[in-house]
Amino acid sequence: MARKLYIAGNWKMNTILAEGQALASALASQVGAAGDVDVAVAPPFVYLQAISDTLAGSAIGVGSQNMYFEDNGAFTGETSSAMLKDVGCTFAILGHSERRHVLGETDEMINRKVVKALADGLDVILAVGELLEEREADKTMDVVSRQIKVGLTGVLAADMARVTVAYEPVWAIGTGVTATPDQAQDVHAQIRALLAEMYDGDVAGATRIQYGGSVKPDNAAELLALPDVDGALVGGAALKVEAFMGIITAGQGLTV
Repeated sequence: MARKLYIAGNWKMNTILAEGQALASALASQVGAAGDVDVAVAPPFVYLQAISDTLAGSAIGVGSQNMYFEDNGAFTGETSSAMLKDVGCTFAILGHSERRHVLGETDEMINRKVVKALADGLDVILAVGELLEEREADKTMDVVSRQIKVGLTGVLAADMARVTVAYEPVWAIGTGVTATPDQAQDVHAQIRALLAEMYDGDVAGATRIQYGGSVKPDNAAELLALPDVDGALVGGAALKVEAFMGIITAGQGLTV
């Protein structure tokens, strides 16, 4: 089954307003219609409205780096799905390793966010991945399977069309170390097989699985060409127009 490549930039806690607007404006002018590859960015919360305005009318989607699972109330510092939609977001990245390992989010908490986001009309990028010690102990798929099974609890097959899974080995995020093509393809194929067990072959075949972890222009084409890699969740390289466009261009070259 042909799956359209999906390349998303996670800006994390980077940029000030002028930098973010300049980055978004430059990307919009260079991406053009980009009909052959889906492109999106996830700026910091405080700039979501401004970046959404900058990208209005472009082919680049805007999403958030997180969200909370309640509608409103006494949840200091949190942001609801309604707020995100109100400032132009169409998706949320949930379960990123930094949310899990730096900020202590559990699989169960992430699942509540996934279910709430989908119920409220936001698409989801569910990020999963193992620590270095877990890979060295040959526990990669134990960890990834648990994160996916718990993360997607209560998510119906019909909702999976709005879910993208992002495999990000934690040891490769921001380290300059990238999973080898064989390592990436192996985990992506096992994730797809797991989705077939959880749902069915049609859902597994249609679900996009991004790779994340030190994706750069010089390794993007090789990674994106893998049969079960359907895009990239890009960190550092998404903050530089030339680098992010290099990754997008690599993806576009594979769809011609």
